[in-house]
Amino acid sequence: MHPLILLLCLAAYLGAVIALGWRIARRTRAGSADFFRGGRKSPWWAVAVAMVSTSISGITFVSVPGMVEASQWSYLQMALGFVAGYAVIAYVLLPLYYRLNLTSLYTWLEQRFGAWSHRAGAGFFLLSKLLICGVRMYLTAIVLQLVVFDPLGIPFWLNVAATMLCVWLYTFRGGVRTLVWTDMLQTLALILTVVICTVVIGRAMGLDFGAMCGSIRDSGMSRIWFWDDWRDTRFFWKQFLAGMFTTVAMTGMDQDMMQKNLSCKTLRESQRNMMSYGAAFIPVNLLFLALGVLLYRFAAQTGLSVARPDDLFPTIACGTDAAGTSWMPPVVSLLFVLGLCASAFSSSGSALTSLTTTFTLDFLHADGRADEAALLRTRRRVHAGAAVVMGLVILGFGAIRDGSVINAIYTVAGYTYGPLLGLFFFGILTKRRVRDRWVPWICVLSPALCYLLSTHSEAWLGGYKIGFELLLLNAALTALGLWLSGIGLRDFGPESGER
Repeated sequence: MHPLILLLCLAAYLGAVIALGWRIARRTRAGSADFFRGGRKSPWWAVAVAMVSTSISGITFVSVPGMVEASQWSYLQMALGFVAGYAVIAYVLLPLYYRLNLTSLYTWLEQRFGAWSHRAGAGFFLLSKLLICGVRMYLTAIVLQLVVFDPLGIPFWLNVAATMLCVWLYTFRGGVRTLVWTDMLQTLALILTVVICTVVIGRAMGLDFGAMCGSIRDSGMSRIWFWDDWRDTRFFWKQFLAGMFTTVAMTGMDQDMMQKNLSCKTLRESQRNMMSYGAAFIPVNLLFLALGVLLYRFAAQTGLSVARPDDLFPTIACGTDAAGTSWMPPVVSLLFVLGLCASAFSSSGSALTSLTTTFTLDFLHADGRADEAALLRTRRRVHAGAAVVMGLVILGFGAIRDGSVINAIYTVAGYTYGPLLGLFFFGILTKRRVRDRWVPWICVLSPALCYLLSTHSEAWLGGYKIGFELLLLNAALTALGLWLSGIGLRDFGPESGER
C-alpha cells in the first residue's frame, strides 16, 4: 500500500480516537476527580478490556512474534506468572489502596515510612515510566518512520512530535475517564488486527486453520516448558517467578496501571476486573506467539531474512521482495500500521496521564493547597510538560535498537521497579520502622549493586547468568537495606505508622 494512503488512514484513525476522547470528556465534569480516578464510576469490564491494550503496547505487537525463534514459547511460562501476580494485586494490594482511598499509590509510602520514602517511590516511578514508555514509543515511532514517513520524506522528529501531540490532545481533558473507553475500543481493534493478519498470512502459505495448527506444532518453535537447565534464562521457575513479581511491580505498584483499576466503583469490581484481565493475558499472548511461528515459517518458505527479530513482522507486513512485489496484500500493511498505532497510542496515553497525576500530587502536592481552578491550571501545565519530556526521551532512545526491545523493557524494569517492589513489600509484610532519610540512598544503591552482579554473575557464580530475576534480587537488596536502616528503632503497631 502506498505510504501516503497509509498516512491518511493513520490520520483518520487518530482523529477518530481524539474525537471520541473529547466527546467523553464533554459528557463529564472534566474536574480533577474525573481526570485522576474517573470519578470512580468506570465499569469493571471496560477497565479489564482497556488494560489489555495498555499492557500490550507496540512491544508485544512487534517483539513477541520476533522472539519465537530464540525463546520458542517459553514466554507463556512468564505469562502464567503474570496471572499469579494479578492475584497478589487483587487480594493484597487493592484492599490496601481502597481502604486508604488513594489517588496516588505513593502517598501510602509517606504514611508508612515518611516524606523521603514518598519522594523516592514517586521518583522511581517517574523514572521507570519515562524510560519504559520511551522504549515502547521509540519502537513504534521507528517502525512507522520506516514504513510511512521515510518514503514521504518526513523527518523522525516531526513523526515523534505529531504522535505526542495526538496523545496530549485526547487525554488532556478527560484523563482516566477518557482512557478507559478509548483504550477498550483500541484493545478490540488490536486483537481483531492480529487475528486477521494471522489468517491472511496462513492463507498466503496455502494453509487452512487445521494446517496452520499443524504447521505451528511441527515447527520446532512451540516448546513451552523448560525444566532441564536451571542456569538457562528460560528455566520455568525463573520465568514464572520473574513474571509474577514483574506483574506485581509493573502493575500493582505502577500508578499508570492502577489508576484505571482505582476508577472502578468498588473494591469487589476492581478485583473482578484484575482477575479477568489476568486470565485474558494468556490467550492474547498465545495468539502473538502463534503469529510469530507462522511469520518465521513464511520467511523460511520465501527465503526472506531479517537483521533483527523485531524486524520480522514489519518486514513481512509492509515490505517487498527483490522484484518490488509486496509480501502481503495491502490490507495487512494497513492493519499492521493501525494495530501498532492502537497499541502505542493506548500505552502512551495512559503513561502520560499517570505521569501527570504523580508529579501533580506527589511532588507539587497541588491537591492539598489549591482550589479546583488552580489545580486544573497546574495539572494542565504538568500534562503538557510531561508530553514534551516524553517526546524528548523517545528522540534520545536510539541506543535501544541493539537487541530485542522486549528484553530491554524487562531489564529497565528490573533496575527501576525493584526498589518500588522492595519498599511496598517491606512496608506491608513487616512492622519495622526505617530511617526515612536513608531510603532514597538505599533505592539508588540497590540497582547499582544489581548492575555489578548482573555484569559479573557468569564469572562469579560458575556460569550462572542473571536474567529476568534481576527484579527479585533488586527488591531483596532494597528490603535488606530498609531492614538494616531500622536497626535500633522500635517497631510500630499495625495501625500507628510513621508520619
